[in-house]
Amino acid sequence: MPSQQGSPTVRRLRLGQELRLLRERSKFTGAKAARELGWSPSKVSRIEAAKTMPSTDDIKAMAKLYRVDGEKIDELFGLLRDAEQRGWWEDYEDTLPGEYTRFLGLEAEATFQRAWEPQIVPGLLQTEDYAREVILASRGIARITHSGVRSRVEARLDRQQRVLHRSNPCALTVVLDESALTRRFGEPSVMREQMEHLLEISLLPHVSLHVLTLDSLHPVNTGAFIHLKFGDFDDVVYLEHLYTAHFVDDLERVAGYETAFSHIRSEALDEDESRVLIQRKAMLWRR
Repeated sequence: MPSQQGSPTVRRLRLGQELRLLRERSKFTGAKAARELGWSPSKVSRIEAAKTMPSTDDIKAMAKLYRVDGEKIDELFGLLRDAEQRGWWEDYEDTLPGEYTRFLGLEAEATFQRAWEPQIVPGLLQTEDYAREVILASRGIARITHSGVRSRVEARLDRQQRVLHRSNPCALTVVLDESALTRRFGEPSVMREQMEHLLEISLLPHVSLHVLTLDSLHPVNTGAFIHLKFGDFDDVVYLEHLYTAHFVDDLERVAGYETAFSHIRSEALDEDESRVLIQRKAMLWRR
């Protein structure tokens, strides 16, 4: 079973956040700090946004400018060491979109995850065969090679083990639209196995699975999204599109997605009712 380790992605973000807070507490603007350090303003902003990794000398220079004491410097260097570690998802970075690998890095340290999926069974809950069929279905658009398909399936299964079956896993609440249970990917046997897998996963103590039926009121007309919550870091919402993906971290907008999810969840079946419906779908796929 995978061990739970700090995510280097989150450590990079925390390091940048800490450096930004130290600068602001020292009453430096980004431009003024850059002048004092002999850097370009873009270097300061990229370090604070976790788009550029600072060196140890960079940390020392910023700490001196911001008059940081020894204990805080040790904390910054600790974050830097963790940020330089390699995340498991980096083994797949040649075949996965960049924003998605960043999402995996954030997900690795999330304490709570909410997901709304109106079209397909979400990746965390997919069987190997279903995942392969979903990826193959997009090959005509994404132009994924055979090896790329294999790598993406492996990454999906690896992600499941590290998120769902790690020690102290995050709490996961998923709302699926009923249409995701009836849209076929592969042979009927693939769909039947997928339905049975959903039933099995739904029994995990940290997983809460709900189905929004087709005759239910759809309170929010929006596509799929994933809301990640952290113990000591601001929430993030992940949105995936045909060719791109992006993150929502504006607090007001994140709160809007949280409200939207609550509305969707309120109209969905409870866990037991959802399992009954999934069981019915599994029986239909036996025909």
